Amino acid sequence: MAGAPRWETDFGAPGGLFRRLRAEAAEAWSGYTWHPFVQRLSDGTLPLPAFRTYLIQDYLFLIHFARAKALAVVKGESLQAMRDKAAAVLAILDETKLHLKYCAEWGLSEGDVIATPESAETVSYTRWVLDRGLFGDILDLEVALVPCTVGYGEVALRILADPARRAEGNAYQSWIDTYGSEDYQAMARAAAARIDALGESHGGTARFGRLAADFAEAARLEQRFWQQGLDFAR
Repeated sequence: MAGAPRWETDFGAPGGLFRRLRAEAAEAWSGYTWHPFVQRLSDGTLPLPAFRTYLIQDYLFLIHFARAKALAVVKGESLQAMRDKAAAVLAILDETKLHLKYCAEWGLSEGDVIATPESAETVSYTRWVLDRGLFGDILDLEVALVPCTVGYGEVALRILADPARRAEGNAYQSWIDTYGSEDYQAMARAAAARIDALGESHGGTARFGRLAADFAEAARLEQRFWQQGLDFAR
């Protein structure tokens, strides 16, 4: 699509399952990837308590994200897929350590983070993902997971293209840099390509209605995950 922004063209193939799911969930997807929380990350006006709340819950989310990836090992359609998902589990578990170090840079000790209970938004999102994986096959599980991975890649691209972005002196620039990095963007592109491939091998067209409903629900749950930070900072 000539002239389209990168976030519409970088993830998934034309006509592939990922782009079809994204288009079907356009309203929920836009509400997630350009949520007011994201906009305020972009212009640097996000209240610090909102970001700290997000950081703590994101750590708690990662623990369950690792469990969902471990379930993907069980659900994997091939030995190579199982190896890939096992590596992803280890990578996420390592990421939890890095996340705690990042939290410390924002004045949150490991004790502060671990002692905080999961919010209702974190519980509802993570358990829903696990439920979709337990109920269905690898495609059901990965469709429930992919909005997180690809969505953060799109969020970064949208921020970087935002005319209102505060490029200098933005306290949240390190967060933006993480998800705008080529390493993260490559991972997000691979996640979208994986959905396209599973759509071909696992009957994505025949199951599109159910998959689209799950994709949209994941985007709505991501919106609520952002919103909890703003609500806390009121």
